Amino acid sequence: MSSKRVCAVILAGGEGSRLGILTAKRTKPAVPFAGKYRIIDFALSNCVNSGLFDVMILAQYRPHSLIEHIGAGGPWDLNRERWGGVRIYQPYRSRELADWFIGTANAVQQNFLFIKDRRPDLVVVLSGDHIYRMNYNDLIEAHLAAGAEVTLATIQVTKEEAPRFGIVQHDEAGWATSFVEKPKDPPPGVGNMGVYVFNYEALDRVLLEDHLLDDSSHDFGKDILPRMIARGEKVFTWPYRGYWRDVGTLESYWEAHMDLLSNPPAYDLNDLGWLIHTRSENRAPARLGVATVVDSLITHGCVIDGGARVERSVLGPGVRVSAGAVVEGSVVLNDTVIGKGAQVRHAIIDKRARIGANAVVGGGDRLAVVGKASEVPAGFVVHPGGEIAHDVVVADLEGSEVPDGLSVHTKRRPWEIGG
Repeated sequence: MSSKRVCAVILAGGEGSRLGILTAKRTKPAVPFAGKYRIIDFALSNCVNSGLFDVMILAQYRPHSLIEHIGAGGPWDLNRERWGGVRIYQPYRSRELADWFIGTANAVQQNFLFIKDRRPDLVVVLSGDHIYRMNYNDLIEAHLAAGAEVTLATIQVTKEEAPRFGIVQHDEAGWATSFVEKPKDPPPGVGNMGVYVFNYEALDRVLLEDHLLDDSSHDFGKDILPRMIARGEKVFTWPYRGYWRDVGTLESYWEAHMDLLSNPPAYDLNDLGWLIHTRSENRAPARLGVATVVDSLITHGCVIDGGARVERSVLGPGVRVSAGAVVEGSVVLNDTVIGKGAQVRHAIIDKRARIGANAVVGGGDRLAVVGKASEVPAGFVVHPGGEIAHDVVVADLEGSEVPDGLSVHTKRRPWEIGG
């Protein structure tokens, strides 16, 4: 491990609009994942498992669930008073006219005085919304050995995936020669993972420079890195070979869960050498009746009644699957109740939903989605590609089905909806 003093900055302010109703009431890094975790747990756990205990989290969009989850940082051994620990920063008003973060670089720049207070030699900048396992010391060692000003982690991407990434081209020695953010017609290259290590002085300099440019979008991928590469600064690339998922859409979120259920799993949560830490709820052990459970993750507090079947699915804490119900190829979040004889297939069900007896959700090639605290009445059908948003009650539904492509929202006013 390097003797350099390192500060980690996790960007966790994203709205995650492509996750649809899963981020209607929470920021993307706070979305539950793999039953017991939140998405941000993976970046946070990578930090502490790498020995990085000085962590800043920059939050903005609907941060309440995230703040409650992180708390003082105890589950990650980050509740420290003398040095290090975890701190969450949000946009604030000041005499210098600080305002809402308008880009990833702007978010860091607005909080740079707090980074300066930590007196780091290196600053590791991370996205808080990816699923992966990385020892950041490997990245730091490559950065120091190269003598770079900034090093970015890269990953191989297919031509079809490339438009969703920043595409980096580099020479044989690994030095970046070009960077294009999310190109419509991508050139050959590798994908930017949004994982960077900066020399402190270099980061200070480029952020101040970018802050003074009126025509900048103040983003690392769109502005900072392309500008540094264009003028020949020392921007190094480090290839990452492990599992990595950007769960930025409902489909990729669902696919990442199915990766956990493959044999062997594409991402093994049982790796005792690299545990993912989280704030666990106090729940009773899961209880299974004479039920069928195949290739699934069943979290604490779940109850699966006799005659029910759960196959290739992930059940969050407190989920109940009633007698005769079937859950296949689905992700079901905390405290949802699946009624007797109901069928849930190829679906995502958010927290505290109620699926009535003999109701049908999903079952085809397209995902069906039911939002947080919504109710699907007995015998109702949500077709593949159909969606019921959050806080929908029976009175909000018309007819007996939600067809493909339709999203049903509650007709109640916000103040008429309970907590």
